[in-house]
Amino acid sequence: MSNVKPAPPPGCTLNISDPKVQEAAVRIQASYRGHRSRKELREKGPPKILQDLKDVVLVEGSAAKLECRVSAFPDPFIVWSKDGKELKDGPKYRYVFEDPDFVALVVRDGVLADLGKYTVSIKNPFGQTYGSACILVEVPAKVSKGPDNKKAKRGTTVVLKAEISGEPPPDVAWLKDGDDIEEDDRVFFDIGDTNTILTIKNAKLSDAGKYEVFVENNLGTDQSFARVDIL
Repeated sequence: MSNVKPAPPPGCTLNISDPKVQEAAVRIQASYRGHRSRKELREKGPPKILQDLKDVVLVEGSAAKLECRVSAFPDPFIVWSKDGKELKDGPKYRYVFEDPDFVALVVRDGVLADLGKYTVSIKNPFGQTYGSACILVEVPAKVSKGPDNKKAKRGTTVVLKAEISGEPPPDVAWLKDGDDIEEDDRVFFDIGDTNTILTIKNAKLSDAGKYEVFVENNLGTDQSFARVDIL
């Protein structure tokens, strides 16, 4: 009987002198060391935040995600809160665990009321830690309710009021027949947080016309019109 061993099938041998084989071996060793180091770190017990939460911008109608990298073993109990009030996992606020080392909160269907400070509590039997960040909400400029048409007698005061919204707060302009209104002691407008008011004192026949309120911020523009008749 021959003592010659049969040759292995093609592709089943490794040449340890091959630079590619040596490189692969180094990668395997590094991966093992990384896994071992990560396991040892997790075994230390009390939760630690390894990567802090960061402020994010939420555009109205869209979603935003807050996330941080943590180390904790045993696995921690996670609670998210907004401005001190606990948030329940559900359609609006979604607790996300994409990886053992990452925890996240997804805020859906963004509205201006989502603006605020969010805090994550990370707790296990060995301790507790916290992290916080803010969600900044951006809302396109909008005329929520335009001014009403007006009929007034000469010499009276005409007031046009519009409800506005937007974040950042929008720039506001009033126009008459397509031209910017130049304010003076008789004709002027005020801008509040949620409204703007145009006042016309001692109304004249020349004040009759088509008035426009225009709002603008970095996300968009909007306008609304009203007719003023002086009798």
